[in-house]
Formats: sequence, C-alpha cells, structure tokens
Amino acid sequence: MTLLLLKLILAHLIGDFFLQPEYWVKDKEKKKLKSVWLYVHVAVHLSLMFIIVWDVSYTPLILGISLLHLIIDGLKLTLHRKKTKRLFFFIDQLLHIISIVGLTYILYSDHFDTTLTLDANLLALIICVSFLTKPTSIVMKIIFSKWNISKLTKDNESLKDAGNYIGILERLLVFIFIVTGHWEAVGFLITAKSVFRFGDLTASKERKLTEYILIGTLISFGIAILTSLLYLNLIHYV
Repeated sequence: MTLLLLKLILAHLIGDFFLQPEYWVKDKEKKKLKSVWLYVHVAVHLSLMFIIVWDVSYTPLILGISLLHLIIDGLKLTLHRKKTKRLFFFIDQLLHIISIVGLTYILYSDHFDTTLTLDANLLALIICVSFLTKPTSIVMKIIFSKWNISKLTKDNESLKDAGNYIGILERLLVFIFIVTGHWEAVGFLITAKSVFRFGDLTASKERKLTEYILIGTLISFGIAILTSLLYLNLIHYV
C-alpha cells in the first residue's frame, strides 16, 4: 500500500508542478470555474494516476481522488484573493495530500502496510529528487511573491533563469551529500556560496537585497535538508 501511495503522490507532483503551464494557472485565476484549463488539469491528473498506478482495480480510488482534486481546486479558485494567494496555495497542497492518503486508507485500510519495499524506496528517491527541482522553485516563488523581487534585482545583470538553476543544483547537491552521509560537504557548500555572494552584497550596499538572498538561501537549503532527512527515515523501513 505504501507503493500505491507513493505512485499517487508522484502523479500529483507531476500533474501539479511539471505538467501545468503558467498560462493555465493565470487563466484559472481569471475565469475560475469557467476556465477550461481547470478541467484539463484534472483530466491530466486522472490520466497520470492511471498510467503510473497501472492497475484498473484501483479505478474507484483514482476517480475519487480526481473528484476531490476538482473540488479542492474549485474552492481555492472561488475563495482565494490576491492577498491570500500564498496561504491558499499551501492549504491547497495540504488538502490534496490529505485526500490522497485519506481516501486510500478508507478504501484499502485492510491492505494498509507501512513497509517500504525496494521498489517503493526507488520511487521515494524519484519523488524527493523531483520535488527539489521545479516544485521547490515554485514554492519559493510563491513565498517571495509577498515582495517585489524584480525591483531589487533589476540592476543586476545575470543569465536568464540562472538563479533558478543554481538553486536547483544546490538543493540536489545538499540531498546527495546528506543521503551519502557527508554533512561536512553541506557546510562547505554554504560557505562557498557565501563567499561568492559576499562581493555582490558588498558592492550593492542594498540591505533588502541582502535579506532576500539570505532568506532565499536558508529556505532553499532548509527544504533540501528536510527532504533528505525524510527520505533517510523512509528507507529505514526497507
């Protein structure tokens, strides 16, 4: 049953973060329940679950999760406002995970098993690594939407999306270092980034930019560390 849950979570991760273009999101926020992309989005989730689970005996579960996904997204679009966008994003994601775990347990509680097999271990690894890429970047973007970051960085010349790729690489490196037991390498990575950034911060003499970089670094490393620790705790069940 753990393997089934991981497959469903992977399908959610892919559907919500990798296969949902930004223009879908904007169209849904504008037209709400009238947006065709809301229903296309749910259809994508439905298809992904059937493909990844690959067992028609779980059709009632997959249909139930898809219906709950539509209801949750519909409520978020109806209730959320610009000031509460960040809050509703996290509530939305929490409710999706609760619906997946809860409905699976309700329908298949007799077969519920927390033992993590080797297949489930590999799937957990894929989920953690995937989460540290685009999904975490989106999460950080939502968090920083409170501030006008573009105003702080408008005078800083840099490669397009360079900061995003650097963040992804550093999170993946932190994950690799921790799961392989090299915590000292994480400290070295933080130190190295601090040294490279020190010159920029000194030159800018901009307190807000300094705070933005500091907060971003701490959140990025924090998410990577927590994800790594979660994975290490999961594999102890193998």
